[in-house]
Amino acid sequence: MNVVFAVKQYISKMIEDSGPGMKVLLMDKETTGIVSMVYTQSEILQKEVYLFERIDSQNREIMKHLKAICFLRPTKENVDYLIQELRRPKYSIYFIYFSNVISKSDVKSLAEADEQEVVAEVQEFYGDYIAVNPHLFSLNILGCCQGRNWDPVQLSRTTQGLTALLLSLKKCPMIRYQLSSEAAKRLAECVKQVITKEYELFEFRRTEVPPLLLILDRCDDAITPLLNQWTYQAMVHELLGINNNRIDLSRVPGISKDLREVVLSAENDEFYANNMYLNFAEIGSNIKNLMEDFQKKKPKEQQKLESIADMKAFVENYPQFKKMSGTVSKHVTVVGELSRLVSERNLLEVSEVEQELACQNDHSSALQNVKRLLQNPRVTEFDAARLVMLYVLHYERHSSNSLPGLMMDLRNKGVSEKYRKLVSAVIEYGGKRVRGSDLFSPKDAVAITKQFLKGLKGVENVYTQHQPFLHETLDHLIKGKLKESLYPYLGPSTLRDRPQDIIVFIIGGATYEEALTVYNLNRTTPGVRIVLGGTMVHNTKSFLEEVLASGLHSRSKESSQVTSRSASRR
Repeated sequence: MNVVFAVKQYISKMIEDSGPGMKVLLMDKETTGIVSMVYTQSEILQKEVYLFERIDSQNREIMKHLKAICFLRPTKENVDYLIQELRRPKYSIYFIYFSNVISKSDVKSLAEADEQEVVAEVQEFYGDYIAVNPHLFSLNILGCCQGRNWDPVQLSRTTQGLTALLLSLKKCPMIRYQLSSEAAKRLAECVKQVITKEYELFEFRRTEVPPLLLILDRCDDAITPLLNQWTYQAMVHELLGINNNRIDLSRVPGISKDLREVVLSAENDEFYANNMYLNFAEIGSNIKNLMEDFQKKKPKEQQKLESIADMKAFVENYPQFKKMSGTVSKHVTVVGELSRLVSERNLLEVSEVEQELACQNDHSSALQNVKRLLQNPRVTEFDAARLVMLYVLHYERHSSNSLPGLMMDLRNKGVSEKYRKLVSAVIEYGGKRVRGSDLFSPKDAVAITKQFLKGLKGVENVYTQHQPFLHETLDHLIKGKLKESLYPYLGPSTLRDRPQDIIVFIIGGATYEEALTVYNLNRTTPGVRIVLGGTMVHNTKSFLEEVLASGLHSRSKESSQVTSRSASRR
């Protein structure tokens, strides 16, 4: 189960099916992002695709020597754009691919508009999600719920994205959902509705053990997205922000023009692929090795070019050398900026206290440490508010809870009202009253012993003690111990065997720390394949925007409709 490979295969097939000759790729805003995650422009250029255009662009030229490959979401807006396009075609022939199920009536409208008979093909290719890592996908939806209920538009989009994912991986799963979340149950029902309605599309070869879709809600673990991260990919997202593999470095002091925006993609960057899950200390030494390796290769390239053979060797090696030079300067810049921010914001100290708040149960020590850091002028208002959020999520019902005093400390530190209000919003979003599970205290003797032994052995790294709640959930699921009373099946049937193919989806967004958990479980659990998805991949900043967007005070009635349409040709 590899989501990057699944989307890449669809795009390769579109290009192959259009045959030889020069082509234009016509996309919409969302499919542009979907394609850019799995293919670089230079890779697609090698397949005779010389032009990339948006369907909504008004000033496209007429180019009858080009074939058009259209890859679009099946929205009303896109269908209208296509109808206009087909009435006055700019290209010689059109191969149309929708990223999800398209209704028969829309296909009929397109056929009626195609008076010049330029359409060679209309198909559904279910690449309707962002493939982030081989085992991680996102729908890039920020603010999916209003209060505790779905925003109807986002419910429809999420249902489409999740059913497309299942179709692209060729899975017809049994569904389990988090009982404490109304939104999880609602999404489970909507996905089931589509599977029932489009049963012909979901008729895959039966496996001995059916795949399992587990739908969870971010509210159950608001701790994970609030923590600073120390593995490369997660840390880059936390401190710099990753948007469809792109990192904006324009605010970095003294940045050169060509490094203002860089792309980090494991598909095309060997150093990143090998280091994305390693911790920051290891990255530092690996960057040093990369630099030394580069330096060794450099002088050879600058030797005198005395013979034709020398020149030929130089020209042959130059692209590789240039690529390596780009990789080195990119990662040195990124790691340099991470180091600067860690030191400027005192993040080693901040993170140590965050980990204590997330993993230990010593209230007086935690309170003392939070108070100490709130007095530190190097701690930003963002990090100060985050520490108070973590404190209150853990100790909101503790007999000595000191939230009023900490709120006063935030005010005295000059923390803006926006961040102070977010403290109560986070509790409203993911506090004890909302959670279906206990994030902090292991209840049975075995769990307590395990925690004690872990404490004795010492943790390899004080900054990465925390394990997301998802780890425990998946561990129980794999061992057949996940309680049906908390995570019921949708419908009468249950899974008797240990699950093999598991798709986990988190409403309200997943994190790179959870993606690392899934990566490690895939590596260490033979016979089990897990893919993780979310409405978004969060860092702390976007998670707090998610909390704000939910509003939690302005509850809205949820629409009972879900967009699902019968299939045209596949």
